[in-house]
Amino acid sequence: MNATKLGSAIALALAACGAARAQAPAPASAPLKATVIHWWTSGGESQAVKQFADAYNKAGGQWVDNAIAGADQSRATTINRIVGGNAPTAAQFNTSKQFRDFVEQGLLNNVDDVAAAGKWDQIMPPSILAAIKINGHFYAAPVDIHMPAWFFYSKAAYKKAGIANEPQTWDEFLAQLAKLKAAGLVPLAFGGQVWQEKITFDAIFAMVGGSDLYLKVYRDRDQKAVMSPAFKQVLVDFKKLKAFVDAGSPGRNWNDATAMVVSGKAGVQIMGDWAKGEFSSAKQVAGKDFGCFPGFGPKAPYIVAGDAFVFPKTTDANAIKAQKLLATVVTSPAAQVAFNSRKGAIPIRGDVDESTLDICARQGLAIIKDKSRQLPNAEMLASPDTTGALQDVLTSYWNKNQSPEDAQKAFARALKDQ
Repeated sequence: MNATKLGSAIALALAACGAARAQAPAPASAPLKATVIHWWTSGGESQAVKQFADAYNKAGGQWVDNAIAGADQSRATTINRIVGGNAPTAAQFNTSKQFRDFVEQGLLNNVDDVAAAGKWDQIMPPSILAAIKINGHFYAAPVDIHMPAWFFYSKAAYKKAGIANEPQTWDEFLAQLAKLKAAGLVPLAFGGQVWQEKITFDAIFAMVGGSDLYLKVYRDRDQKAVMSPAFKQVLVDFKKLKAFVDAGSPGRNWNDATAMVVSGKAGVQIMGDWAKGEFSSAKQVAGKDFGCFPGFGPKAPYIVAGDAFVFPKTTDANAIKAQKLLATVVTSPAAQVAFNSRKGAIPIRGDVDESTLDICARQGLAIIKDKSRQLPNAEMLASPDTTGALQDVLTSYWNKNQSPEDAQKAFARALKDQ
């Protein structure tokens, strides 16, 4: 659901019920029931979210799972539930500006006391705090830190293509894709959906264009930066990947693209670290069956993204208790490790036992301690409206015979108009 529709739905919610209606009080003796809407439906994701459900139930609650396939569909369901006066206890959103409209319209409860008790200000990265702490209040409980620009590769495919080492530069990466193609493999496992095209572009933008240009464009909306030769080169480099995807890529789901790497049919996938959950489900081991690297070279930017639960407004005491218990459980050290070791992300806190995490996650935890490498996800810097407009620009450029100069102008207009 785009931001325009989101705003309209929220306005309708306010007109229909003033604010989200209070949930019916539960009997005092009943467990703290929590209906949780989320979009974690793939094999690895389902195993991960079960860890939260089990932890919440053990803490005295009753997790009522409401999994909705697809992020847009899941968020739309949340909005419809609020409009209908049947809001869930909690709902998944990305750690971004996606839920700002809810905050501004007074449709969310904060979890300030949980954040204070858990010392969130001290244990979470600045970019995560900037997304969840609005006007001095915590309106979401972050559950993971995703890096959407990991490179996952099949060890078997790399061996077949005669590739011995991970690439240290963009040019080396392109040369490896060419070797994979020559070996009869699909070089780049790609899902031709607008959001996948956008995160692939952002990965190339950060790695090739660099952090300074990335921030000038996404944070500052600097028109000169967008129209610069350096940004044009990012567009050119992004389109070079088109020569290494297969004809079946349009419309492909991300986990189906991951399966191509798992099977060794494809060499590499550029995807968020949630893809590791699919490797884990297939009983593959990081460092043995597949490899991972977060960009080119030892100082590559590390894009910070993630997921969070928001808590729709209610005045029912038991529902509020359920929300606070849920926020406490999902951010606790044990639940963080159990969830993220299966989800593929890294915990939102650094004071956890890393021993059960794979080598990719341990690498991510080490990197994120270096604040100079942290780079906010584009959705943390741009509104949903702007993100949607830029996605349209990039999918048009990727799928049509459009010049980089025309794409550059369209990108600049999209940033300026939103």
